[in-house]
Amino acid sequence: MGLIQLHTVIKAPIERCFDLSTSIDLHKLSASSTSEQAVAGVMNGLIKLDETVTWRAKHFGLWHTMQVQITLYQRPQLFVDEMISGSFKFMKHEHEFIEKTDHCLMIDSFDFSSPFGYLGKLVDKTILNRYLTNFLRARNSVIKEFAETDKWKDVLLSK
Repeated sequence: MGLIQLHTVIKAPIERCFDLSTSIDLHKLSASSTSEQAVAGVMNGLIKLDETVTWRAKHFGLWHTMQVQITLYQRPQLFVDEMISGSFKFMKHEHEFIEKTDHCLMIDSFDFSSPFGYLGKLVDKTILNRYLTNFLRARNSVIKEFAETDKWKDVLLSK
């Protein structure tokens, strides 16, 4: 199993950070390098408790499909998405938001495991941990950019 934990400081209101993180539209923008698209379930707007989205993206030159469900939703402090089907053996992503005096602290805890026993564990440690950390950092950078500028309006007020 791999566990990635990231802390991102965003100088914006907690509600804006939370909503941007649940935005299917912003996720598509932040994952454009993998041609990620929502192909089923909630395909636009904000995803909420018990809703699902199926993502299709190109990683390592191969197309992958993963369906996730929001299993916990406590706006604006916390939401969790968990894989229902996909390439991982297991995947759970906790998104926590803590309001501070002049910023929001966004904490990602991304827990995953690849199939194929020891070989999967080796791939997790040698390849996937770094790859997914970079993927999540890039996503968080986009969330931060949109939250701290007027770009958030293009995503959250366009619907």
